[in-house]
Amino acid sequence: MQRITDLAASRAAQILVDEHREDVRFRAYAGEFGVSSIEDAYAVQREYVRLQRETRKVVTRGYKIGLTSARMQAMCRIDSPLAGVVLSDRVHFSGVRLLRSDYGRLGLEFEIAVKMARDLSGGRHAVDEVSAAVEHVCAAIEIVDDRDADYSNLEVLSLISDNSWNAGIVLGDFQGGWPDLAEIQGRATMDGAEIGRGQGRDVLDHPFHAVAWLADHLASSGSGLRAGDIVMTGSIITTKFPDAPCRYRFELGGFGAVEVSIA
Repeated sequence: MQRITDLAASRAAQILVDEHREDVRFRAYAGEFGVSSIEDAYAVQREYVRLQRETRKVVTRGYKIGLTSARMQAMCRIDSPLAGVVLSDRVHFSGVRLLRSDYGRLGLEFEIAVKMARDLSGGRHAVDEVSAAVEHVCAAIEIVDDRDADYSNLEVLSLISDNSWNAGIVLGDFQGGWPDLAEIQGRATMDGAEIGRGQGRDVLDHPFHAVAWLADHLASSGSGLRAGDIVMTGSIITTKFPDAPCRYRFELGGFGAVEVSIA
């Protein structure tokens, strides 16, 4: 299969940059630039991220993994995980205040994040192998910007190209000595009222399976997970879209919590 040319990937990425700047609604545009495969979409994503790094003078801090739970795949009508890049100026910490006006449409996803202790290359890693490569774990919230997408017409190649909609992350306190992450319970509240809950096993049966999937994905393009990388393993609760000022809290069992306020 013929892959997208570097020139076409660059043109597609620049269109994405322009549409974000001009607050254009998300659209399925991949076919306009010959993006016809998952590999093509990630080629556009890499170019889009490169343009972001050059423009904003930032570096890669880690990765997001999306659509790792059945409920998230059902919400987006896409049946496989996908990845995106987390940039350094989009890493926030518990208690941050976000403005809805800064986004096309702000969404929040409730996740388990890990920080890598050492490099992890591709290969079919077991849970204990990934655990040995992880330094710390925390409760986290991913910030997504779907730019008011029409979910009935969502198309995976355009979604991947658009850095899988990552617009940042909010981290709780990283800790070692984590409990069984497959069994851990996550609970999200808005202004104190429960809005969703799930278990760690909702993420590909174990969040570390998601990390292993990411290591394989990065290896396919000659990259890999590095010591210090932060990995968002995927939401265990369906995305919430704030429509008014409020405060969200995500509690990860008795292991930790993270909060964000919306204005």
